[in-house]
Amino acid sequence: MRGFGHRLGRPALLVAAFAGCAFLLAGCGGSGSAPPTFPTIPAARTFHLAGFEPRGAVRAGKPTTVAFRIDQPSGAPLTNYKRGAGPHTGVHLIIVRDDLGAIVHRHPPIGADGRLAESITFPTPGRYRMVVDAYPNTTGPQRNFQLFRWITVAGKHRSQPLPPFAASETVGGHRFTIEGKPRLKALQASFMDISVKGPGGKPARFTPWFGALAHAIFFRKGTLDYFHTHICAPGASACANTLGGATVAGTSSTPGKLRVGVLVPTPGTWRLFLQSKVDGKVLTAPFTLKVLPG
Repeated sequence: MRGFGHRLGRPALLVAAFAGCAFLLAGCGGSGSAPPTFPTIPAARTFHLAGFEPRGAVRAGKPTTVAFRIDQPSGAPLTNYKRGAGPHTGVHLIIVRDDLGAIVHRHPPIGADGRLAESITFPTPGRYRMVVDAYPNTTGPQRNFQLFRWITVAGKHRSQPLPPFAASETVGGHRFTIEGKPRLKALQASFMDISVKGPGGKPARFTPWFGALAHAIFFRKGTLDYFHTHICAPGASACANTLGGATVAGTSSTPGKLRVGVLVPTPGTWRLFLQSKVDGKVLTAPFTLKVLPG
């Protein structure tokens, strides 16, 4: 969330001036009655993280239990999440280092009491942004929502600059290649065709992982704005993602080919973490992308 300065515009100044006059009139009146009282408006009640762990220091390279529950606006824990086929179920737990140099993506199990717990090994010291992308089992236009928290992993860490755009990345012996140069604009659904080849140039075969053949996780440099799309088999249900009235869904019908949907909220430099399960291993291919104003 971006912060805003505490600046009063003309309407606010008029309201403040009126309130000041009302106070003076009440204080100078001849009736001797007490000044009027005004009701206190409580803060809006929202979903929030509760019972968060770890409470103490976090060390890099050692398993750490990350646990929490989501409390509803009523104060009761959220226990009823969407389930079934497709990626839009349960909770996506995504943790990214603030320089976009490392990422962890899990789907923690949900206890009957709404508590979620997952063992996470943070790869390096640094400051990490945790995104809790939740899919409650509710009706209505809001299919999911995100909650956020910072986690600091002890130790010295020097932020690394993002590398420039490169069309190809090799991960675990597999080569991920963007075909053509992307032309991306904020709030406009578009696609990138990416080929994935294993050792010897053989097209990769994708295994469903967390309900999708691949996950495209986007973070914006600096602000860490977040968006997440999925690549599914043709005809798969609950795969599309929506933002600002636009909808996008990625597909894959051929070994070694991913059609990645891109739909991000603001222009700037973005880091795409493309994750897929190939030969029993989850591979993460990072790409630096430039997104222009819509």
